[in-house]
Amino acid sequence: MPTRQQILEWIADNPDATAKRDIAKAFDIKGSARIELKRLLKELEDGGLLERRRRSYRDAEKLPPVTVVEILPPDAQGDLFARPLEWQGTAPMPRILFSPLKADPAVAPGERVLVRLIPTEGEDHQYQARLMRRIGTVTHRVVGIFRKETEGGRIMPIDKGQDREWRVRADATQGAQDGELVEAEQLGSRARIGLPQARIIERLGDPSAPRAVSLIAIHQHGIPDDFPDAVMAEADAQQPATMAGREDLRTLPLVTIDPADARDHDDAVAAMPDDDPRNPDGMVIWVAIADVAAYVRPGSALDREARLRGNSTYFPDRVVPMLPDVLSGDLCSLHQGVDRPVIAVRMRLDAQGDKIGHDFHRGMMNSLASLSYEQAQAAADGSPDADAAPLIDDVIRPLFAAYELLKKARARRQPLELDLPERKIELTPDGRVKSVAFRERFDAHRLIEEFMVLANVAAAEELTRLRRPLLFRVHEEPSPEKLNALRDVAEASGFSLAKGQVLQTSQLNRLLAQAQDTDFDELINVSTLRSMTQAYYHAENLGHFGLALKSYAHFTSPIRRYSDLIVHRALISGHGWGGKKGDGLSAHDIETLEDTAVHISETERRSMAAERDTTDRYLAAFLADRVGSEFAGRVSGVQRFGAFVKLDETGADGLIPIRDIGQEYFHFDRDAQTLVGADTGLEIGIGQRVLVRLAEAVPTTGGLMLQLLEVEGKSIARGPSQRRGKPPRRRDAQSAKAGEAKARKLRRIRK
Repeated sequence: MPTRQQILEWIADNPDATAKRDIAKAFDIKGSARIELKRLLKELEDGGLLERRRRSYRDAEKLPPVTVVEILPPDAQGDLFARPLEWQGTAPMPRILFSPLKADPAVAPGERVLVRLIPTEGEDHQYQARLMRRIGTVTHRVVGIFRKETEGGRIMPIDKGQDREWRVRADATQGAQDGELVEAEQLGSRARIGLPQARIIERLGDPSAPRAVSLIAIHQHGIPDDFPDAVMAEADAQQPATMAGREDLRTLPLVTIDPADARDHDDAVAAMPDDDPRNPDGMVIWVAIADVAAYVRPGSALDREARLRGNSTYFPDRVVPMLPDVLSGDLCSLHQGVDRPVIAVRMRLDAQGDKIGHDFHRGMMNSLASLSYEQAQAAADGSPDADAAPLIDDVIRPLFAAYELLKKARARRQPLELDLPERKIELTPDGRVKSVAFRERFDAHRLIEEFMVLANVAAAEELTRLRRPLLFRVHEEPSPEKLNALRDVAEASGFSLAKGQVLQTSQLNRLLAQAQDTDFDELINVSTLRSMTQAYYHAENLGHFGLALKSYAHFTSPIRRYSDLIVHRALISGHGWGGKKGDGLSAHDIETLEDTAVHISETERRSMAAERDTTDRYLAAFLADRVGSEFAGRVSGVQRFGAFVKLDETGADGLIPIRDIGQEYFHFDRDAQTLVGADTGLEIGIGQRVLVRLAEAVPTTGGLMLQLLEVEGKSIARGPSQRRGKPPRRRDAQSAKAGEAKARKLRRIRK
């Protein structure tokens, strides 16, 4: 019989042959002696010297030759490292360098792969990993409230879409306290029976803390919010750009116009009459954009981190920036009275507002003023404040004169004219919700939007002319299914949307015009928006349906969007501005353009979801003290499980569960998007005015539960709680069919 040390040495030297059968064969152990070998292996396992993996054993302080790892984000040098998923040793977790071969498919941070490990010596890592097979994305993670129990505890998810708890073993709690907000990840495969197992990977603190709302969204959606040391060091080492290789644009009357609470300023505008006699009544527009490419070079730590994040994410109480603040808030931000490097486009408009020419410049500007939308609008209306008064003649009036020309061109082009109010959540100094209101929109907002659209069109056209690779902003027309759904909503609201034609934005605009200033205004706008496809980035030009443009690219926000940085680099390369600086489009940028397009489209959706969830939670926190109050609203959606209502006062969305609607059984008509009472024929559909009572508001999930009181001014009687929303106990299939037939007959009569 071998000694314990001999068994451990054999396992260390033969990691591919560690089953009990292999060990017995190696030491010529036969018959009843196998019982003693089993006892020895059990002692080594209990002592933590071996770990049993199904029918084999391995050294607990070493990784097996084949294992599953999770790919980590690139480090400062661009190397990919991986985290072993089943490390049980007492020593620090070993570092694994992921070394794919040229023929291997690309893997992304967070992805899980099966690898073969090769031990290394004399390096800063202990293993080198070779790809065997891709398994999938990172294991399921959950953010929730930890509830401590005698043996471990449970996690109550804060996501509205998750109602199943997660069990945590005592050795996987990370010391979390009862009621603490935690992030956890799934252990093993999800069990069919019983609660899924999880281990806590991070403790996030008090969930009731006011500023925990955005923190929840950041962790829930996996948004990177800490810059690595190498990125911060690279940002801190940046020096202000010089005039070398730049045009002097500091005499132009450029100003920034942004929200009053803007955290960065990446675009400046100017306008003036065109002095070319061949263009009577024409205007010249300048749009100058922060030259972020001068600081964020391809392949640098800053570049890799910016690409990883894809874009900045904005919350009411904080921003998770794409770039460190030393760049986004200082060196790249076009502050008043400070020289800043820019890439600018000069565009000429004719008297009809059409762009008849453009040219790009790499230069240095100096902003005359940092105006808010309110300041610019007040000045245009004849009530300038002290900051705007000196700018009336040379800046404000020419800008709005150019906007009047652009409005003419827009009216002919007929882009989609959605008018969706934007909610503004105002917080107290300690982070609690002070008020919820709708932002007022001015012509100053639309002016900047039109200037930016025109500059983005010019960038796309310029790079197409130069035959340079770029990322287009693509928006495809809606699918027939979504159009039919929109048509149903329109008809239910008393409007029409033509059939059988090649869809154009002008047709949708006619629908929006029909609903304007009616009770259905917001509903039709929201429904039209929902019918649209999601805009995304693509290396090929597929057009932009919503803007009614053949060619469109994002150029105007490189501080907060990686797509714009790629477009800037393409312009630098296309015009030969970079020289030996290496700040143009690199070969690697071009090679990975399609992957970049997919990645940043995903990060954009991630940020939108996080921002939306945060708004929902803030609204729920704002309304939590008003549970029991009554609110007016409009039905915004219908599903089998209930009806969604948008409240007039705050724009918050709440759910009326099917169990809380009346005393009868309700049939869900998927085609008509209605709930129809089996006995009374009461129909609840999209667009109806309702009065509801707030039954529940849960800030941690953002969920609002409502009770229906009135539909179109008629009271709804709520039945006993044990019967609400359920069919009568003795309701058979024949009576159910009769009820559905009755509901259809009532609908035909009403029609």
